[in-house]
Amino acid sequence: MTDPSGGRAPGPVGTSSGRVTRYRVELPKAGIVNVGGNRFEATEYAEERRGWAGRRARLRDTFVGTSMSSARLHEQRLSKRIALAVFSSDALSSTAYATQEILLILVLAGAGAITYSLPIALIICALLAIVVVSYRQIIRAYPRGGGAYIVAHENLGVAPGLLAAGALLIDYGLTVAVSIAACVEAIVSAFPGADDVRVPLAMGLVLLIMLGNLRGIRESGTAFAIPTYGFILALGMTLAYGIFKVLLSDDANLFHVGDPSRPIEAHQGITLFLLLRAFSQGCTALTGVEAISNGVSAFKSPESRNAATTMTAMALILGTLFVGTTLLARHFGVVFEHGDTKTVMAQIGEEVYGRSVFFFILQFFTAGILFLAANTAYNGFPLLAAILARDGYMPRIFHARGNRLVFSYGIVALTGLAMVLLIGFGASTTRLIPLYAIGVFLGFTLAQAGMLRFWMRHKEPGWQRAMAINAFGATATFVVMVIILVTKFTDGGYMVVIALPIMTGILLWTGKYYRGLRRSLHVPAEAVLDVTPRGTSPNPIIVPVEDINLATVMTVGAACERSRDVTAVHVLVDPDEPSTVEARWKQQFPNVPLVVIDSPFRTVADPIVVYVNDRLRQPPHEITVMVPVLEVRRWWHRPLVNQSLKRLTSLLAKRRHVTVVRYPFQPGDSGRRRKSGIPTG
Repeated sequence: MTDPSGGRAPGPVGTSSGRVTRYRVELPKAGIVNVGGNRFEATEYAEERRGWAGRRARLRDTFVGTSMSSARLHEQRLSKRIALAVFSSDALSSTAYATQEILLILVLAGAGAITYSLPIALIICALLAIVVVSYRQIIRAYPRGGGAYIVAHENLGVAPGLLAAGALLIDYGLTVAVSIAACVEAIVSAFPGADDVRVPLAMGLVLLIMLGNLRGIRESGTAFAIPTYGFILALGMTLAYGIFKVLLSDDANLFHVGDPSRPIEAHQGITLFLLLRAFSQGCTALTGVEAISNGVSAFKSPESRNAATTMTAMALILGTLFVGTTLLARHFGVVFEHGDTKTVMAQIGEEVYGRSVFFFILQFFTAGILFLAANTAYNGFPLLAAILARDGYMPRIFHARGNRLVFSYGIVALTGLAMVLLIGFGASTTRLIPLYAIGVFLGFTLAQAGMLRFWMRHKEPGWQRAMAINAFGATATFVVMVIILVTKFTDGGYMVVIALPIMTGILLWTGKYYRGLRRSLHVPAEAVLDVTPRGTSPNPIIVPVEDINLATVMTVGAACERSRDVTAVHVLVDPDEPSTVEARWKQQFPNVPLVVIDSPFRTVADPIVVYVNDRLRQPPHEITVMVPVLEVRRWWHRPLVNQSLKRLTSLLAKRRHVTVVRYPFQPGDSGRRRKSGIPTG
């Protein structure tokens, strides 16, 4: 076969005795280039750019960015400074509403109950320290990233692991919804007229942050660093200046509880249950803490040390800002009730600055950090979905990277979930908070319990101390989870209790389906298949091969019965998971040639189309492409199979001199396979 680009560096083809020398020059913008033998590599020009498909691709490139090679994946690693902004924005932003949620519950017992806000905040900070120290052990044990799913799945079993995964997926959606709703409330506090467009404004912000993440982690990470550090600086200066003003005032006792800013009517007495409710509301300050342990692989080397250092820095900053905010709110007598449009952060800003330019700067950066807090979920949800897809518990398309080396399908799915929550709850933080944190603390508990099993099995140096830390952490987070579940159940927590087993059941069902599919399609690696092209047709047949399984065997066999020229084509798209197809093919299909195309831009269909076009240049200038298609019995099975070949079929369907034959194969059909294809073009 002739390489479309020449396949060689420019050089002489032949030299006569005269003065004329001919050179072979590579074709410009070649779709694939030959790298030796039957091995090809797709280039950035392999993607179809004609017609409506080309217009869509160009529009996508305008908003998302042009495709990046998988070889650049290591370039997307984060420094500690950028990682703090990317992974900690959710946890740090909780200072904008955690104190507010504590006060929202305490004022039910009247203004006198405000005094309990500081002790509750200090207890939450102690819990934060416990969680961070415990998760540093996870980072140490899982230097490639070990979120609650991985730790629980490997050490406790499939069901606990998927329960942790389901809890995290739900809470990632809630993280986006709560963060964006709180961002809108910060905007409304500064500009009350925006309250009328609360939900549309929230929708626009979600779409904007989705676009930022689709463009890639480095671009979004750099952009997110400015508002994150701006918020830390703005709130830190506000707290410092506020404390300075208090110390110079007539009432210099910073720990004195001020008179409420307006009359508060008590609806109930101060009870243990009320204090526990306030505590559970304030525990939203810990949401997002685990994101760093999930994303260890995104850090620059040494990954685990940088991740542990970043987690410690995040905890110190979060604890300082949270306690400082609660302390000033308590001293100034700030209150917050259902229906209020002016947030606690805005009230503190007015007490410290008045409605000056510094007040609006504080509100601007508060809105900015809340907007970017959703990015923590956008880093966590797609990665977790990709891991679940790799392990066979979610559709495989969630493991595919998009143009900018991000998991695009996970980003889009998270956006859809967040929009449903924002519309359903009117973009109200107060209505969303009762659903929040249950899944997070369940994940905390399962991760710590998994680490106990890990240390008992591996007994690495210092395992006894690490085990004691994780045991204490598991106990503490379990107790807090029970408190949150009991106190938030009637306020909306029951929705999460219902959704969790449903989500876990879906993941279990998906895993069961893929395991059954693998069993029914399994072909032993040692089997040598006596398949030789012996058909009567002179037209070449090309068979796309995703894996060596029973569907592949039957399709290649049917092709060999039709034609005396059969070629299999395999596309490599994931550099992190080397394919075994090439090595197995030489042993199992010795009489059928295999063409391997490396696709560093992660497209499957387009490199095959380019290869087909190149083969059309050779006699007899006719090609048949026989595509193995797995038939499913239920419509809800369709998203789980055949996704990578849909685009190939559509691209080739209307091409002249190319016949596409779908070879239907139904797994588990006792060997009875339909051999007649259905031409589609």
